[in-house]
Amino acid sequence: MTDHTLLSTDKSSPKIAIIGGGLTGLLTATLLERILDTDNVCSNAPHITIFEKSRSVGRLATRYRTDSETGRNWQWAFGAQFFTAKTAEFQQFIAPWLKTGLLQPWCARVVELTPANDNGQSPDIQSKEQWDTVHARYISTPKMTSWGRELAAGLKHTNIVFKTRVAPLGRHTTHSDDKKTELFDETGESLGWFDWVICTAPNGQAVELMADSGFSQQVNITQPQMQACYTLMLGWDNAQELPETLNSQTAPQWDVAYLNSEVLDRIFIEHHKPVRDELLPSITIHARNDWSQVHVDDDLETVKATLLMAAQQALNWDKDSAPSQTDCHRWRYAATIIDTDTKELGILVDETRQWIVSGDWCARGNIESCYQVARQTVEAVCRARSI
Repeated sequence: MTDHTLLSTDKSSPKIAIIGGGLTGLLTATLLERILDTDNVCSNAPHITIFEKSRSVGRLATRYRTDSETGRNWQWAFGAQFFTAKTAEFQQFIAPWLKTGLLQPWCARVVELTPANDNGQSPDIQSKEQWDTVHARYISTPKMTSWGRELAAGLKHTNIVFKTRVAPLGRHTTHSDDKKTELFDETGESLGWFDWVICTAPNGQAVELMADSGFSQQVNITQPQMQACYTLMLGWDNAQELPETLNSQTAPQWDVAYLNSEVLDRIFIEHHKPVRDELLPSITIHARNDWSQVHVDDDLETVKATLLMAAQQALNWDKDSAPSQTDCHRWRYAATIIDTDTKELGILVDETRQWIVSGDWCARGNIESCYQVARQTVEAVCRARSI
């Protein structure tokens, strides 16, 4: 039964649904609250609901395991490893968290690594560069998820509903003449009426959510080309057991490696990051996007075995220095293919229904893109409210 009392009649207090509690969704809610709550052009605070299918928020995914004997953790940032802030506006936005230390620059030592080959040639490591604070790569501390949780905790007019899958808008959704939309979950239960529906899901999920809904920009959702990424996570019980490639006193000391490999792209040493000193040795390896896309539907255990073989060639471990912890994760929609000749898509707005489809894939696919599309979304909502 639909509760029509949820239908807002106060134009100054919009009811807004955000599908997806990743970084784009959190930043959108944050910016909406700021401008609609404090700007004198908007009189009352919005009522925002974020519907998130998982148990937590934020795109900056972290996985960890605890050693039962020592109580210490292995920890892997198995999503985005870091982010940059190239625009003055985004730099200003993140400044408060830089001041508190929740966000910190990672001045990593970067090398180029050529894995061992079948002829007995050991891995070759050559110094490449050192990241600095001028062109900073930022991380969240003590975990990459910490910033997303901090953003969520700072929301004053937003309710986050976890473990809730919004049904495709073409299945149950009701749309009224006065631009109100009733959303439903996958069981057909009403989630309420909203003035605005903002979808921040990954590209493939956005296609499914908006299919057959009458969304005026439907054809444009499929325009970006997406690629997958597999992430391999490795852990060792102590530093003494690390392979020589990670523990050599003669080779260049490093934190990040770019690989000359047909399978692997980069290696990140997690326990070398700021505020990670107490971690057990933890390594995250990203497979190449093109290789991942070719194998995106392969059995995950088969992929894991292939990645472990490639990682062994890169890090050159033997039976005494092999990792004790291994895990693998598949990101089906990890990277947006950027064509230098193609303009960024930008957010997709159906002004008649007051639906918006957004996400980092609408821009350059990075963390700063999350902020940029969130900003575009706020501007679209305010513009429609005659601001």
